[in-house]
Amino acid sequence: MPPEPLPMPSSPDGGTTATLERELLEQEVEPGDHERFAHYVKKEKILESALTGEPVIALCGKVWVPGRDPNKFPVCPACKAIIDGLKRREGNDDGSKG
Repeated sequence: MPPEPLPMPSSPDGGTTATLERELLEQEVEPGDHERFAHYVKKEKILESALTGEPVIALCGKVWVPGRDPNKFPVCPACKAIIDGLKRREGNDDGSKG
């Protein structure tokens, strides 16, 4: 037999109130070499992150919130290898340093 639902609390005007719940999805932000390298991320993801503050995921799998000038850092060797492989296979450049 299922448990009885709890009664809804009443508001002063006689109506009922309810609490809305939403699931919060968080990406684990990894400390480490994202501070030493510029990583490849799709341009639209960088823009979205700038507007929302949400972390991005680089081609190499690093998760972080972009906030530094990528031109001041060397390119991540793992991201570089992935983007070079994609360029050779597909002949295009979909990534952007971030």
